[in-house]
Amino acid sequence: MSSERQLRLGAFMRPASIHTGAWRYPGAFPDANFNFAHIKCFAQTLERAKFDAFFMADHMAVLNMPLEALKRSHTVTSFEPFTLLSALSQVTERIGLIATGSTTFDAPYHIARRFASLDHLSGGRAGWNIVTTSNPDAALNFGFDEHIEHDERYRRAREFYDVVTGLWDSWADDAFIRDVENGIYFDPDKLQVLGHKGKYLSVRGPLNIARPVQGWPVIVQAGASEAGRQLAAETAEAVFTAQSDIAAARQFYADVKGRAEKLGRSRDHIKILPACFVVVGDTVDEARAKRAKLDSLVHYANAISSLSIALGHDASKFDPDGPLPDIPESNASKSSRQRAVDLAKREHLTVRQLAQRLGGYAGLAMVGTPKIIADEMEEWLVTEASDGFTMMFPYLPGGLDDFVNRVVPELQQRGLFRREYAGATLRENLGLPRPDNRFFRQSGDADACGAGSTS
Repeated sequence: MSSERQLRLGAFMRPASIHTGAWRYPGAFPDANFNFAHIKCFAQTLERAKFDAFFMADHMAVLNMPLEALKRSHTVTSFEPFTLLSALSQVTERIGLIATGSTTFDAPYHIARRFASLDHLSGGRAGWNIVTTSNPDAALNFGFDEHIEHDERYRRAREFYDVVTGLWDSWADDAFIRDVENGIYFDPDKLQVLGHKGKYLSVRGPLNIARPVQGWPVIVQAGASEAGRQLAAETAEAVFTAQSDIAAARQFYADVKGRAEKLGRSRDHIKILPACFVVVGDTVDEARAKRAKLDSLVHYANAISSLSIALGHDASKFDPDGPLPDIPESNASKSSRQRAVDLAKREHLTVRQLAQRLGGYAGLAMVGTPKIIADEMEEWLVTEASDGFTMMFPYLPGGLDDFVNRVVPELQQRGLFRREYAGATLRENLGLPRPDNRFFRQSGDADACGAGSTS
């Protein structure tokens, strides 16, 4: 099996490991999620391995689970993404820095300004993960008595994207002439007031910061519902998804890229990067034993709470040893609910078994030797199930070191992953064009994001 394409690899690092038992694993750092010295080392290790990006999800509330489960979670405390990534930008040089920014509970001017600042601080390495925020408890932290309806959140997100990208285009790239002799700092003809008034948002502009180094930070999107796929096709340059079955992944890949092409975008300018949980061993049995040990550290209270979150319904009321009952849709994440329902049906799992799987990690997992893991990654790449992966490590630092020191060299030897960065910016390393300024065109239309979106 061979391919001229190379894998794109990001690292999902908030929480530092998504697995509930990670902080308890022998040799793991229990405080990995909230210790800057550790996180700095993780980021520098990833950069040495030539990873594309360090990816930070965000939670706008403490996890919505009972205290009996919550007290066992290592995710209740974590750094705010922009603060952490700004710090990491000063101790790294090439790795991309992607943060989640909510379109439901934040203002577009704030988002535009923060990401523009991060892009300048990092020399062009910022990425914005657009999320609509599925946790209903987050609404209670922002003055809402109940969460905004699912599809309404996505409609707002689409307008939000137009506003943010319009604000990034407030200034021409060469607006700041800084003419000391004549005392002119910028050219007024190269400043655009956005003046946006839409259904959800009213933002005058302009942004009070120069256009980002990359033009726009790289746009990442993570929804898998119908509304999420359409938003990805219209706006995203990288899609963080949770396809655990290669056949379903190929369908998702073809669907999202097909939608993008219908909008006039190049399929090469949208990278599909499913989450991938990886456990490395000298043998398959050793890798499986590591995974089993990790899963054994998940308390049932956490497991059933994880299932409740995924389903958007209180699973503690279900018969634990019976099959999963019919689950109506809720206002929570539709893709998470569907993945849980599909997993239960596909593997004939009881509620207890399903909960235990979700309590650890139930998505795509590659468990085996470096060669076996590289074989599987190559198959996903060559058969167009993905353009790479958003890696999730089982525990830190050991799980990260295993992948970097053992799997990455195997991928490099096969020509599937870079040995050096292609450029200085995240766009250059992902093979993405720099978008033209919608107000100050200087070259042909780049289809980097969206199809002629306007504010």
